[in-house]
Amino acid sequence: MHPCLKSCCSQKITLGNLQTFLFTILNLQNNPRRTNFSVWKPLHISSIVNKRPVIQCKAYEAGKSQPLEAAGEVKSEAANKVKIGIYFATWWALNVVFNIYNKKVLNAYPYPWLTSTLSLARGSLMMLISWATRIAEIPKTDFEFWKTLFPVAVAHTIGHVAATVSMSKVAVSFTHIIKSGEPAFSVLVSRFLLGETFPLSVYLSLIPIIGGCALSALTELNFNMTGFMGAMISNLAFVLQGPQMWAAGWETALSQIGPQFIWWVAAQSIFYHLYNQVSYMSLDEISPLTFSIGNTMKRISVIVSSIIIFHTPVQPVNALGAAIAILGTFLYSQVIDYVTKNTFMFGVFDLLVDHL
Repeated sequence: MHPCLKSCCSQKITLGNLQTFLFTILNLQNNPRRTNFSVWKPLHISSIVNKRPVIQCKAYEAGKSQPLEAAGEVKSEAANKVKIGIYFATWWALNVVFNIYNKKVLNAYPYPWLTSTLSLARGSLMMLISWATRIAEIPKTDFEFWKTLFPVAVAHTIGHVAATVSMSKVAVSFTHIIKSGEPAFSVLVSRFLLGETFPLSVYLSLIPIIGGCALSALTELNFNMTGFMGAMISNLAFVLQGPQMWAAGWETALSQIGPQFIWWVAAQSIFYHLYNQVSYMSLDEISPLTFSIGNTMKRISVIVSSIIIFHTPVQPVNALGAAIAILGTFLYSQVIDYVTKNTFMFGVFDLLVDHL
């Protein structure tokens, strides 16, 4: 390499050095015999290249990883929404199928206390088998868990049995319209038994629920209070009479329906267990508010499907009452969520009111 060129390449490039370098190139072009390399080939000198583009390149590469990660998060969120949607659809479908088979069994075998208890027992048996075969992981529990679970299980059992008794005497749609009034009972029990207080907005949200249920009850074509109370007394008598009455009813149902009646009974228990299991799987993935909204939509699907399948006569006023009650349940869930998120603000407001 020419000494001048070597000197320029080894030194820090300044404006003066750059001028010297250019003059050297011109001299070499004017005297090509003094060098043993061609100046017409591209010459790359790394020392005169600004290092900022390299830094920008690295920053660009680092910046590209963030959108990729964000895109992964978006895909994960979308997949989770799809999973929740599948849970909801499965939950509603299983509940509809359970209610259909439950009503079929009750129409042929009018012993709701027995069928509801057996469905719970068969569900327990299904879980024991799934744990024994390792299909489901055995939960690790302690005494405190069972102590907490016991009252919940008792309440769930009573609720299921009572709903089955009701469904044996009235239409499926009417039972679920009345069950949409659960928030009203929840607030009343919490207020008078537990001493909890609620903002005025919560109590106001109960008005459409109670009003809608009352309107549906008054216009229900198949509902008769005397007959309903008589049915309750007869149910108690059936329980006291015991297995002889149950066996006779079973033989009657088999003779009238045929072997498919056994499938109805089995399907009733299986779908009851599965829809409850999927509902808890949904609750594990979503907030209580979203679950409450999903439960409201579930009632709509059950009411509509039962009316279609069993050809239940519905008056316009009855449909209006059902719509008001269900809408009230939705509004109640929204109000409760708002109150829960703003509990501190309500507490401050109450404190200010107390000092006025």
